[in-house]
Amino acid sequence: MPWQSKLKNYAYLMRWHKPIGVYLCLWPSLWALWLATDGHPSLALVSIIVAGSIVVRSAGCIINDIWDRDIDKHVERTKSRPITSCQVSVKEALFLFGFLGILAFSLVLLLGAFATVIAVFAGFLTMLYPLAKRITYFPQVILGIAFNAGVLIAYAATQHALPMPAWILYITAILWTVSYDTMYAMADKQDDITLGLKSTAIKFSENSALIVGILQSIVLLGLGYIGHYSHFSFLFYAGLLCAILFFFYQHFLLRQRKAIAYTKAFLNNHWIGAIIFLVIFLQSW
Repeated sequence: MPWQSKLKNYAYLMRWHKPIGVYLCLWPSLWALWLATDGHPSLALVSIIVAGSIVVRSAGCIINDIWDRDIDKHVERTKSRPITSCQVSVKEALFLFGFLGILAFSLVLLLGAFATVIAVFAGFLTMLYPLAKRITYFPQVILGIAFNAGVLIAYAATQHALPMPAWILYITAILWTVSYDTMYAMADKQDDITLGLKSTAIKFSENSALIVGILQSIVLLGLGYIGHYSHFSFLFYAGLLCAILFFFYQHFLLRQRKAIAYTKAFLNNHWIGAIIFLVIFLQSW
């Protein structure tokens, strides 16, 4: 196979053609970085957080596809992924995963010992996350804990401590992840049931949209607490209002009860993350 085709397959394996995962991983980390530094992070810190989000998400996609290679072939949406379609071997995928793991570890070492310990724990969860849907109906919670470790890493790297706002923001980000990944799981619900897999979408069943709404309400309360604690201006709360409007739009999509609408609602969360970051960013001006 020509090397250009190999590189293209590796890029598809890491989902570089679908950057939504990078965005959703990156936004809470940037929220935390700006909050932990009072709106004045160094360019080096920003670069490490951005690069780390890309590397970790890419590694997460690889390990997910390695674990799920025998499952993906039975799902229409995933049967053409590089490993299950034999365009990338398991050996190649493991090598690429190992390389990205070393790169991620090298990046976090630049942030200090405290941040490194948190990152190693999150990396361990990332490797095990794909197995969670075989064991528990709440794999989305495991994803949220690992996916949002950047929040704690940002505080650990800048304040060398994890104050209460760090934990509030971390829990808020986890609940946000559970809410949007439940939407994602709703699109795959029937395939997951057929394959004997578990998810919050299956557990919540017909109450999925209601519970997603409750989680989103708690997310807004958590962000409201952060705004109050940080003495933010009305602009921040205007951003929360925009987030509420996006949440309403997502529920409009969920009411359609179609896989494509569930996926569209999931993707819409990128804009919520971006808006929250924008209003936090503007507080430092």
